[in-house]
Amino acid sequence: MVRVGVVGASGLVGRNIVSILEERKFPIKELRLFASGKSRGKEIFFNDEVIRIEELNETVFESGLDLMFFAAGSEVSKNYIPRLMDRGIICIDNSSYFRMREDVGLVVPEVNPEDVNLNKTLIANPNCSTIQSVVALKPIYDNFGIERIIYSTYQAVSGSGQKGLNDLDKGRNDFYPYPIKNNVIPHIDEFLENGYTKEEMKMIDETKKIFHDDNLKITATTARVPVRFGHSISINVELKSNFDLEKIRSFLNQSNGIKVFDDVKNNQYPMPIIAQGKDEVFVGRIRRDLSIENGLNIWVVADNIRKGAATNAIQIAEVLLKEGVIS
Repeated sequence: MVRVGVVGASGLVGRNIVSILEERKFPIKELRLFASGKSRGKEIFFNDEVIRIEELNETVFESGLDLMFFAAGSEVSKNYIPRLMDRGIICIDNSSYFRMREDVGLVVPEVNPEDVNLNKTLIANPNCSTIQSVVALKPIYDNFGIERIIYSTYQAVSGSGQKGLNDLDKGRNDFYPYPIKNNVIPHIDEFLENGYTKEEMKMIDETKKIFHDDNLKITATTARVPVRFGHSISINVELKSNFDLEKIRSFLNQSNGIKVFDDVKNNQYPMPIIAQGKDEVFVGRIRRDLSIENGLNIWVVADNIRKGAATNAIQIAEVLLKEGVIS
């Protein structure tokens, strides 16, 4: 049985981590919840008990916990995780702060579970859009090889947390630079000197790291759309070898974490309203790219708060349990 802490427990991802720990019957001996001072004392139900959120401060270093989930942003992770690691507390971090460190595994359990062994006291959770993309691409990469990837994302406002949801629900732009209601904003995170946003570069760099393939050619355009939950991604892939579409479908159908939902004759294809509340990555609109040799198009949808964040973090913890890193 494991002593578990959740940092950022009052936020969207943190609350989902708590509920999914209960859903998946994670073996918890003790659960403690942490957030900023403004959330101190708030109550969250877990296994028919009421747990009050504690203010995150230096007392956490003496908590005696075995495992901590971080869902509170890069600055919090930066300030707390190294000192927790020094005390032997395993941290699973949902922020981007440690993702590209060479000695830290960036893990999607259906794709690269072995990378938990890069640093058994710190494992990084990838970007939400990266997670669902690499789950869908893994069987294609393994069986045909991939030369080039073009990502075009349609990302739900919940990816921005409660502030994004508020902008959509209230029809304002208190958080986004423009109203998101009845609009699409091709701008997620900060713009960089190369013209890409940080979100776009995260998808590019993280995909290469997860597949351990720096030779992959990848480009990305990410956009925010007026959808509450569920990211949609159009993925165009140039494969290294010729392929049969039915084999593509077969490999996708046989892969863990994927649900093929692709019957265009009956208007069946992945949509956010189908993926919301579920942990599978839905794949559809599977077809050849007729403009290039060995080109393939797929449409990939997943719940960005569950598989794109909370569920993936808990699956990482389940890998650590299976390998005996925690018990």
